[in-house]
Amino acid sequence: MQISKYYISIVFLLLNALAAAGQTLSLDEILMQIQNNNPQLKMYEADIQSMDAAAKGAKSWMAPEISTGFFMTPYNTKMWKADEMSRGMGSYMVGFTQMIPNASRQKAEANYMNTMSSVEAENKKYTGNQLNALAKANYYQWLVLDKKIKIIKENLLLLDYMIKSMEIRYQYNMDKLPTYYKAKSKYSALQSEALMLQNEISQKRIALNTLMARDKNLLFEIDSNYTLKEADSFQTDVTMLAQNRSDVKAIEKTMELNELKMEIEKSKQLPEFGIKYDHMFAFGQMPQQFTLMGMIKLPMPWSTKMNKANANSFKIKNESLEWQKQMILNEVSGMIAGMQAEWSSLKKQYDIAEKHIIPALKRNYDTAVLAWQNNTGDLFVVLDAWEALNMAQMEKLDKLQMILNVQVEIEKQLERK
Repeated sequence: MQISKYYISIVFLLLNALAAAGQTLSLDEILMQIQNNNPQLKMYEADIQSMDAAAKGAKSWMAPEISTGFFMTPYNTKMWKADEMSRGMGSYMVGFTQMIPNASRQKAEANYMNTMSSVEAENKKYTGNQLNALAKANYYQWLVLDKKIKIIKENLLLLDYMIKSMEIRYQYNMDKLPTYYKAKSKYSALQSEALMLQNEISQKRIALNTLMARDKNLLFEIDSNYTLKEADSFQTDVTMLAQNRSDVKAIEKTMELNELKMEIEKSKQLPEFGIKYDHMFAFGQMPQQFTLMGMIKLPMPWSTKMNKANANSFKIKNESLEWQKQMILNEVSGMIAGMQAEWSSLKKQYDIAEKHIIPALKRNYDTAVLAWQNNTGDLFVVLDAWEALNMAQMEKLDKLQMILNVQVEIEKQLERK
């Protein structure tokens, strides 16, 4: 029975490993896992829940005060008891005091505590946007690396065909030995480059697994589909930036909190009331007595100086935060305008390479191969044509990588998925 359980466990582990190896994740699936599992975002969520939990006690009263002890009792214990000359003196007192908080102050404090978590919520969105941008950058780099490896594999097949053809043709003195060795060296260089690119893909996989808070060595592949955005989709203005950017919203929420703090400081300048009740257990034949008194805390000019100073301090802080907000919007709008120009330039260069340069080099290469196969051309010319085509293809992918990097950066600044 134990042996069968052992084999069943092995089968399940193998199936899980095969499933992991065959797993293909799209960018949206990766971003969703980051939002659900990343520890940094979990930390923000716990902080938000903590603040919301604390806000539930915003309207609580202060604890009552209980006092007990002797009240107007003579040191001479003989005088406590009643006799022919006296009915006794002194008593034992139990007292209760309760301050009643000002309703305006309670409301101000409740509004403040209920709003505290809003700043952390915006900070969480800001951090989530940064993590998404990092994930996109690694994802697109992996995607371009895959395309480069595909081109290298195709070129390896071409070079292998050339090398085998040269080995046959050399026997009949139809090819030169230096060209053969040049082709062999190019073949080895491509193999080395493929290994380097595979290592870079492994690094991207580890980075994405880390962002998703998974096993760092968990195998998966990415979806090869991608979209180059249109230039019009990046158009924006300061108003839209203020509506989308979480760091700007966090500043605005902080300013709201400072306004609420000012309300609390103002509410502390209002009077507060209380009630005090004492009961005396009289000694001897004296009657039992009580006191019932109302209390009021009257804010005086010398006691409210700190509250007024704090309120003025929060007002000045809001002025500073408003300038900080304007600074961020100004810098980001300028940054986005510069990146839009760069993106448009790179996109035009990419289109030229794809539509004109590479097709022309491909025709040049095909012509050189055809001439070599018909013994009217040199393989050295074929290798030069192939090298120019391969370089142009790689440069086109480098341009694609640069376009995607700029696109990710613009989307990060705009806080778009």
